[in-house]
Amino acid sequence: MQQRHHPLLSASLGTQREIISYHFGPPSSRQVYIQAALHGDELPGVAVAWYLKQKLLALGSDNRLAAQITLVPVANPIALGQHWHGTHLGRFDTASGQDFNRQFPALGPALAAQLTPRLTQDPEQNRLLIRQAIDDYFNSHPPVTELASQRHTLMQMACKADLMIDLHCDWEALPHLYTTPQAWPAIEPLARYTGSEVQLIAEVSGGEPFDEACCEPWCYLLRTLGDRFPLPDGLLPVTLELRGVRDVDAGQAEKDANAIISALTLGGFISGEAPALPLLPHPAVPLAGCEYITAPHSGVILHRRSLGEWIMPGEVVADILDPLADKLTPLTAAFGGRLYARSGGRFATAGMLVTRLAGNEACREGDLLVP
Repeated sequence: MQQRHHPLLSASLGTQREIISYHFGPPSSRQVYIQAALHGDELPGVAVAWYLKQKLLALGSDNRLAAQITLVPVANPIALGQHWHGTHLGRFDTASGQDFNRQFPALGPALAAQLTPRLTQDPEQNRLLIRQAIDDYFNSHPPVTELASQRHTLMQMACKADLMIDLHCDWEALPHLYTTPQAWPAIEPLARYTGSEVQLIAEVSGGEPFDEACCEPWCYLLRTLGDRFPLPDGLLPVTLELRGVRDVDAGQAEKDANAIISALTLGGFISGEAPALPLLPHPAVPLAGCEYITAPHSGVILHRRSLGEWIMPGEVVADILDPLADKLTPLTAAFGGRLYARSGGRFATAGMLVTRLAGNEACREGDLLVP
């Protein structure tokens, strides 16, 4: 194992943060990238990453690693340090207000311009050229803020992988995941091993999240140059949501780490025999089929339905109680679906997202992710 330190651009005098990455396996054209806590207060993935680290060390000692695997247990040192009177603020950068999992750069057009004169008729040679071009891009576009420095550091490591696993969690939620239609067949075993109960699929979800930004260069090159050059299969992205923020448990973390090891084994990144595939609890559904139910006014959230329940159109999922106006407002599903995530708090401000349902049919357009 190699440990590498990636200093971030210092935001102010006397401060210096860094990202630490761990690298396993022999030199290989096959690469896997795994990170945790891109939203700094999403800690289940940090625990899983630590168990992964121990298991990858043992697998390396047994010469079972058939790929280079990069692990970043703490992907966001900026957010990890954001605390306000005992409350951890990990979703948004306090300096800019930006969501830490949005606004990652799109590399495709710049890479296409650089690579067009250099690509060959050998797909494996083209893979190496694309990876080198990714490095060249980031080396020639120095960041000007600490946040941009963090984004560049993570993307430069992740974009070159064949498989990228981004470990997140929600407020209160079932285990679920996000990926693209092209990647879903290869990602499905991971969904089965982890027991993911909702599989959300979108080509473009909006907002430039990390997972889509990592596969964007490969997709763009294939779309614009694939008719002229034999290009390799692109990066397979998956954002794995490990239940809710309070679901940090040693036994569950090790179980999730074992599930990821099983998926990597089945995918050939680790040698050996993978366990039998469990059944997939529920088939993949479009991200555009998710219904986001918000509070029309402020008040106390009184949930009526539980995680995992199927909600029919017209059914009430919660009430918003305003005790000053003696008002109890029901929150009613318009389209219905599986209740897979909801707010962890019990007080709503006007317009706050309270509950999310995953339906089988698309019902929305535009930006599809939670704001």
